[in-house]
Amino acid sequence: MNAVLAAVVVMLVLSLVRVHVVLALAVGAIVGGLLGGLGIEGTISTFSDGLGGSASVALSYALLGAFAVAIARTGLPELMVERVIKLVGRSGDSRKKALSKALIFFLLVIVSCFSQNVVPIHIAFIPILIPPILKILNELGVDRRAIATILTFGLTAPYIFLPYGFGAIFHGIIADNMAENGLTIELAMIPEAMTLPTLGLVVGLLIAVLITYRKNRTYEAREIIGAQSEKQGYTTWSVIAAIISIVATLIIQTITDSMIIAALTGLIVLLMSGSLKWKEADQVVTEGMKMMAFIAFVMLAASGFAAVIRATGHVDLLVTQTSFIVGESQAAAALVMLLIGLFITMGIGSSFATIPIIATLFVPIGLAAGFSPLAIIALIGTAGALGDAGAPASDSTLGPTAGLNADGQHNHIWDTCVPTFLHFNIPLFIFGWLAAMFL
Repeated sequence: MNAVLAAVVVMLVLSLVRVHVVLALAVGAIVGGLLGGLGIEGTISTFSDGLGGSASVALSYALLGAFAVAIARTGLPELMVERVIKLVGRSGDSRKKALSKALIFFLLVIVSCFSQNVVPIHIAFIPILIPPILKILNELGVDRRAIATILTFGLTAPYIFLPYGFGAIFHGIIADNMAENGLTIELAMIPEAMTLPTLGLVVGLLIAVLITYRKNRTYEAREIIGAQSEKQGYTTWSVIAAIISIVATLIIQTITDSMIIAALTGLIVLLMSGSLKWKEADQVVTEGMKMMAFIAFVMLAASGFAAVIRATGHVDLLVTQTSFIVGESQAAAALVMLLIGLFITMGIGSSFATIPIIATLFVPIGLAAGFSPLAIIALIGTAGALGDAGAPASDSTLGPTAGLNADGQHNHIWDTCVPTFLHFNIPLFIFGWLAAMFL
């Protein structure tokens, strides 16, 4: 059996039966390594060496968690809750609540999309923005699975379609790797090729928000992890300092492209302003790291898992084996190529890292099957993006969970990964296949 398929299937099955994701990744890596001929020592060594690949990302999450807890100490979340409750009212006016929910949904779509293209800060905004509004979402009865799909949409759709910010990087990776494998394209062709796949993501978002998760869901009134149990209280200065620190964090993240430096900047601003007391700093950082520890360890384990998958050499073998199966059928070839992209990205957790792997194999297969350059672009772009939504180790799912689980009431697998997989990967697969057939 192919080592890549076995490793990904084992990891997903274990995750779905509620085995901790870190353990699922470790067991999946061992299974893949053994089937790939690495041996137990080689597998463990490769896995261990690969852990360092996400060390900086893990530290970034930890510091962002500390910053999020520090923001909670300023009283800004309490002010936001008071203002929104005043707007919504406690009278149970269903119309006002529906309008408030629609406004929040719209703003989150805009902010998450902007984080990819306009102000490319990626997931840095989530631990800062989402925890403070959890109480508001509870007041409105919002199903957090709807918020997870909104955030994941905003973290995925813009970069696969728009050639700006992270989209420019993604499109550049596609074009460069296709050229290296004998098919030179214009960058302007990529948005055209990715129009249908992106439309699939839009369809999935509308289904999730308007149908699947439109009903109210009740959550307990819990404090954010790391926040003090008593009412914080706030002053005009503490709120201003919190806003300044958030703006400074976003600006530094944009300039330096470092979430570590950005989070440190935000903490320093709060400390220098006096909104965060020096004697509380140690506790705040510790509590913030506790809040984000799950995400950080998943990122580390995912890096080791990806290293083992690459080391087996079975990615190339998987495509070679399937190329003999599909023969000259374009429909079958497109189907199998997208399935391969889904499994690889679900395992690696990064669409950006998947493109160089699959382009080497998809370009010659696509040309041999008679696909047009636009169709090959659609297949590579879609296959790379498949799995980014729904993968347990993807930034696009870990980011939303980091914010929505700040009070311990949002399960990463069943409340983020499964909803985003069903609503995004299925339509993305269908619309990507249609794009390959008609372009």
